[in-house]
Amino acid sequence: MPATVHGTAVLIGAHGVLIRGASGTGKSALANALISRGARLIADDRVWLSARSGRLIASVSAAIAGMLELRGRGLIAVPREPFGVIHLVADFVGAEELDRMPDAPQLSTALLDITVPRQPIPAAPERALPLIEAALAALSPRGNMDLRSASV
Repeated sequence: MPATVHGTAVLIGAHGVLIRGASGTGKSALANALISRGARLIADDRVWLSARSGRLIASVSAAIAGMLELRGRGLIAVPREPFGVIHLVADFVGAEELDRMPDAPQLSTALLDITVPRQPIPAAPERALPLIEAALAALSPRGNMDLRSASV
């Protein structure tokens, strides 16, 4: 049985990104901004996580697959994927927790005994996007993950 995490997961190219934060911080709004740049939704609100062969896999219940909740609008249908390997965890943090030069321990997290890169992000999608882009670029062998033209 997979573990359930409160968050949103998207697939940008082959890179899964798990977005975590308290209720109302903008997880779905950030996911929508990423989707408008070519990402696909894996799960919104409740993400199922499982560990397989040393990888963290995100998936979703069929009942909410392909649905994104936009506060003030309700549920909308968006491009989706049934699952994806999580390569990055983007955590919404308060302004006081967003260090200019984060230490190495702040840039990783463990879920289901699997360590994955972590990017602290501010609660503003326009400020979070460049941080996610930079974190994904650091993972990419080409070093370029321009979210405006992400091939998916």
